[in-house]
Amino acid sequence: MSTQYGFYIDSQRCTGCKTCELACKDYKNLGPDVSYRRIYEYAGGHWLQDGDGYHQNVFAYYLSIACNHCDDPACAKVCPSGAMHKRADGFVVVDEAICIGCGYCHMACPYGAPQFDKAKGHMTKCDGCYERVGVGQKPICVESCPLRALDLAPIAELREKYGQQAAIAPLPAAHFTRPNIVIRPNANSRPAGDTSGHLANPREV
Repeated sequence: MSTQYGFYIDSQRCTGCKTCELACKDYKNLGPDVSYRRIYEYAGGHWLQDGDGYHQNVFAYYLSIACNHCDDPACAKVCPSGAMHKRADGFVVVDEAICIGCGYCHMACPYGAPQFDKAKGHMTKCDGCYERVGVGQKPICVESCPLRALDLAPIAELREKYGQQAAIAPLPAAHFTRPNIVIRPNANSRPAGDTSGHLANPREV
């Protein structure tokens, strides 16, 4: 493998505007039922009585997630046709010519990245816009973000600059597939596995 690329996700900056999601759908010509990049809204907390008064511990934050192009991609390990595979640059992609649309990759991926495209009749997913990256451009989601909450670069550079954190709620623990992402948590972020909150927009992701 030459260079493993990864995404940087700044949860402090993300406002959940979904510009990245819509830009991706437009660029990749996706239908209404397929979204390669999705915005998770994790929220929780309550109003609590404290003597004669009340206080609250309500929290909410956004997290922009697509395929994480994992070091150990669960999707590729279960693909019976070999359509799901990892390129030399680390991007995990699906060969649409040999995909049989069985959906095993979707079931195996803890992030739900592979999705069945009914119009095409096979699985599809984020490919990191590798064709743009190959000519020195950023993925369309990164380029479109008005808050500059996303970036893509060699993962070693991102980890050196921003640290090693690769999971906050509602994401699974990073050790399962070793995702190539670095997350900058915000003040409200909860650790992976947290049960004090809930996914506030389940139909959108």
